[in-house]
Amino acid sequence: MTGAVEIQNVTKVINGKTIIDGISFVVNKGEVFGFLGPNGAGKTTTIRMMVGLIGITSGDIKISGYSIKKDFEKAVSHVGAIVENPEMYKFLSGYDNLRHFARMSKGITKEKIDEAVQLVGLTDRIHDKVKTYSLGMRQRLGLAQCLLHDPEVLILDEPTNGLDPAGIREIRDHLKVLAREKNMAVIVSSHLLSEMEMMCDRIGIIQNGKLVDVQLVTDFVQQTEKTYVLEVHPKQKSLKLLQDKYAYIPIEKHHDGISITIARDEIPDVIKILVQANIQIYGVKETVKTLEDRFLEVTEQKGEPLHA
Repeated sequence: MTGAVEIQNVTKVINGKTIIDGISFVVNKGEVFGFLGPNGAGKTTTIRMMVGLIGITSGDIKISGYSIKKDFEKAVSHVGAIVENPEMYKFLSGYDNLRHFARMSKGITKEKIDEAVQLVGLTDRIHDKVKTYSLGMRQRLGLAQCLLHDPEVLILDEPTNGLDPAGIREIRDHLKVLAREKNMAVIVSSHLLSEMEMMCDRIGIIQNGKLVDVQLVTDFVQQTEKTYVLEVHPKQKSLKLLQDKYAYIPIEKHHDGISITIARDEIPDVIKILVQANIQIYGVKETVKTLEDRFLEVTEQKGEPLHA
C-alpha cells in the first residue's frame, strides 16, 4: 500500500554539509504522524523539502503518488501546510483573510470557508480583525486557511510553539478530528515530547539529520521489561540481597524504596526472595515510562546525547 506521503531515501546537502542523510518513511491517510527531534535535527529542512520551499539533493518525496521533483504542481495541490508561523493581514478580519486566500485557488465556495471556520472553532470571532486575535486563534485561522482546498495531507511545523496549555489542547484536538473524520494524513513536527505522546499515532525520531526510529507511540513507550518500585524495609539489606541475586539487571535505591527493571512475570520471585529474608514489603508499583524517557534512551543509544 502506498502512503499519502512517501519520503524515499532523501538527502539534503547545503554548502557541502549533509543536513538530511538518506531518510525514508511513509505517512498514511487517517493518522497523525509526529516528526520528533531537538532543534537543529533537520525537522524543518525535511518539511521545507516536502512542500517545495527548498530542493532535494537526492532521493524523492511523493505526495498522494505525485513526485515533488517531477510533478511539483500536482503534488503540492494535495498539501496544506504551515511552516513556522502563519502569516495573516492583521488589519483584515479573519474571514476577509480567508476570502483573500480563497481567490488563489479554484472552486472554494463560501460554504467551504464557513465549514473550515466551524471546524477550527472560530465561528464567534471570524469577523473580528486578526490584530485582536490571540496566538492560538491565529494558529487556528492558519489551520482553516490550510483546509480550504480540501488537502489530503496537512503538514505543520511546530504548530504549538508559543501557545498556552489551552491553545495547545485546542490544536491537538483539531488535528485528531481532521485525521479521523477527514481521513487526512497529518504530519506534525515538534520537540515537545509530552504533546507528541498525546497527539500522534506514530512518531519518527530524527537526530543529526538521520532517522533514528519510526514506531507506534504505544509500542515505543511500552517495553517488555518495566521498572518497578518496591517499598521495603530495611532498604539497604533489600538492595544488597537483590543485587546479589540479580547481578545482570538494573537495581538501585529509590526515594520510595528500591527500583528494579525486570519482566513482569519475575516479580513474584523477587517478592518471594524478600519475604524469605524477613524483609517487610509495603507495596509494589510499576513506573510508567513517558515518551520523553524512551526518546532519551533511544537517541542516547545511537550515539550523541540530545540537547533539545
